[in-house]
Amino acid sequence: MAQEAGRAFSPTSPIDEKGLFSGRADQLRRVIDAINQKGQHAIIYGERGVGKTSLANVLSSHLFHPQASILAPRINCDSQDEFETVWRKAFDQIAMLTRPTPGFIPAPSRPPSLTEALRGDITPDSVRRALTALSDTSLPIFIVDEFDRLQTRTRRAFADTIKNLSDHGVPATVVMVGVGDSVDELIEEHQSVERALVQIQMPRMSTQEITTILTTGVGRLAMAINEGAKSRIALLAQGLPHYAHLLGLYSARVALDRRSMEVSGADVAEAIRKALDNAQASIRNTYFEAIRSARKDNLFCAVLLACALARTDELGFFAAQDVRPPIRKITGKSYDIPSFAQHLTEFTEHKRGPILMKSGSKRLYRFRFINPLMQPFVIMQGVVNGQIDSESIGA
Repeated sequence: MAQEAGRAFSPTSPIDEKGLFSGRADQLRRVIDAINQKGQHAIIYGERGVGKTSLANVLSSHLFHPQASILAPRINCDSQDEFETVWRKAFDQIAMLTRPTPGFIPAPSRPPSLTEALRGDITPDSVRRALTALSDTSLPIFIVDEFDRLQTRTRRAFADTIKNLSDHGVPATVVMVGVGDSVDELIEEHQSVERALVQIQMPRMSTQEITTILTTGVGRLAMAINEGAKSRIALLAQGLPHYAHLLGLYSARVALDRRSMEVSGADVAEAIRKALDNAQASIRNTYFEAIRSARKDNLFCAVLLACALARTDELGFFAAQDVRPPIRKITGKSYDIPSFAQHLTEFTEHKRGPILMKSGSKRLYRFRFINPLMQPFVIMQGVVNGQIDSESIGA
């Protein structure tokens, strides 16, 4: 059963199985709507760790076309990729998908335009011609993941391609997936393709979506999880599916070790310790580098925890004044902003990571964790250290 728990919860890799994918119904529907509209394409964007790649992985399993086969290759980009190499990866996958299989009805052979594109220079216009021919016998959907890793000129070429496909009404869809706060950050030529591009922001998960992950996971193990345990994990996860899966996995295993088929709040408490002990070395090192100090009465640990608990805007940013209420809860003392302003500044500098990024102008600065996965880690450390009770995190 402990091994089965590792299949029911997937904290270390994106979900690639439809049955394990939970939530995101609105975002999934919007992508499918874009695919069903000729001339429409989609870009999925948001913070790291919110489940963009998982959505991309299961997208094809939610698609159906009564008259055409669905071809949905997913391409992972890297910083060395250029426009041509991305499309060669895509065309290579198409070549594999359309290759006849012995003993079965052969799939449609590659159209001449696709073969031509593979041989010559790949340009936005040659891609358009190839996809026009390909769409005669299939519904092509190209999922371009890690889009933000591409150089600016390559992203511009994708904007040109989308405009070209849209202007000619080609029934093929490009779905781009990338980290960013806005589409403008991902596509320089945003205005020229705005009418052809459905912009889908992936926010952090709601409490209901997090609890669905938990009930789905334990359900696959024929287990249950009580309401207190679900609420506690939902608060700790801070809307990030990684931590819902991580704490769900460890909590289920703790319950199984004590021969129980129901996850309790006590199991979650032990799961928190296991999650911290097995956290990525980079996260642990960044955390301890941020709070280190020779003085025992330093505020770095308390201020960092207050940052993790601070009220944020929809992009995850908080202001210095948002740190005051949680630091009062943590220390039992009221601190004015000048008392911890230098701590915030140091968190954005190399000597303490940096662990935070800073945006805005003087006296109007706003802060955010560089790595979103750091925020729940800091909160869990605060719980284990006795600085805050997990039941009061959202209070």
